[in-house]
Amino acid sequence: MTQCYFQNIPDITYEGPNSTNTFAYRHYDPSEVVMGKTMAEHLRLAVCYWHNFVWPGNDPFGGQTFERPWFPADSMELAKAKADAAFDMFRILNVPYFCFHDADVRPEGQSFAENTRNLNEIADYFADKMEETGTKLLWGTANLFSHRRYMGGAASNPDPDVFAFGAATVKTCMDVTHRLNGENYVLWGGREGYETLLNTDLRHEDQQLGRFMNMVVEYKHKIGFKGALLIEPKPQEPTKHQYDYDVATVYGFLKRHGLENEIKLNLEQGHAILAGHSFEHEIAMAQSLGLFGSIDMNRNDYQSGWDTDQFPNNVPEVALAYYYILQGGGFSTGGTNFDAKLRRQSIDPEDLILAHAGAIDVCARGFKAAAKMIEDGTMADFVTDRYAGWQGETAAKMLNGEMDLDQIAQMVETTDLRPEPKSGKQEYLENVINRFV
Repeated sequence: MTQCYFQNIPDITYEGPNSTNTFAYRHYDPSEVVMGKTMAEHLRLAVCYWHNFVWPGNDPFGGQTFERPWFPADSMELAKAKADAAFDMFRILNVPYFCFHDADVRPEGQSFAENTRNLNEIADYFADKMEETGTKLLWGTANLFSHRRYMGGAASNPDPDVFAFGAATVKTCMDVTHRLNGENYVLWGGREGYETLLNTDLRHEDQQLGRFMNMVVEYKHKIGFKGALLIEPKPQEPTKHQYDYDVATVYGFLKRHGLENEIKLNLEQGHAILAGHSFEHEIAMAQSLGLFGSIDMNRNDYQSGWDTDQFPNNVPEVALAYYYILQGGGFSTGGTNFDAKLRRQSIDPEDLILAHAGAIDVCARGFKAAAKMIEDGTMADFVTDRYAGWQGETAAKMLNGEMDLDQIAQMVETTDLRPEPKSGKQEYLENVINRFV
């Protein structure tokens, strides 16, 4: 049924920037060596299951626009047909990784036990597909937000039975991720937050979340899972106020519950924008706190003001994201997952392929620009020079606590210190970036 879903669509291969072939990479050459590693090794590209093979094309004002032969995937037969199409797409795009939620890949059962059986059966099917194609699992995760049982959250739900059901579901998803040699496990708290304070105990919900995450860490070590645990920040949608607002908020939560050395972050461009930040800000903040793990690459519509999950097409934005990723040493277990979806009028099978091919080329262009910025060193040297004064003896004493306020005030008075402002040269640095993008 689905073996011919992408019928007559060729494998996407690199043909160079002058190619006029619609079904070709112009900038992404997986074997091209940049800064000592191939592009494939640097970018670690992944395709997500949910937007591509589950989403029907609905929006708040209209219903399904996509027609897929595996819809509604409410049986194991249709779930396997969906997997056939998915792995065909991974092969066509020549991406090394994919990502999924449990609810993306198995039909919803009448009980937790049936859900688990369905997930394990499709995991066996995945294992065969992965061995056949060489496609690997970047990360797995549990959907703890779509079903009505989670309308008040999962880990933060006021009902301990929902907490327990969510915890058991995470356990089974971690088992499957471990069995499939997944390189990370992601926890996205889509409804871990609240709509109104009128019915919410903030202190209690924080305690619940902290215990939930500690149990996940404990189970990781119990089963010997070597991948990274990742939390994905988002400030709102679907919950009005979410507890994983941004990098800084999550860091505070991790410190509060003793988890800062156990969990890292999966950062999404669209979520950063919703939080009032740039993507590069969130990446740089995570790097500075030792929390950077992986990214979901997409973009938001800046006019609509909500999470539109569009495919990336802005090379300068992407270049800055990869610049700060490279500054921190690049990916280790993480990668570039395209958490992006077609527009609901893009209904043809080839639209799925072309959207990803274009996004991959944008990432390749941005990454190569970022690598050139790193190798050039102008931007990094400027920042180093700007803070060079802190290398002096007195500055070091102020910073490391060898001088208190009285001593500093005395030093300022006795030396008649009269500091003059120095230009931050923002426009100059923006011009430097434009040399590369």
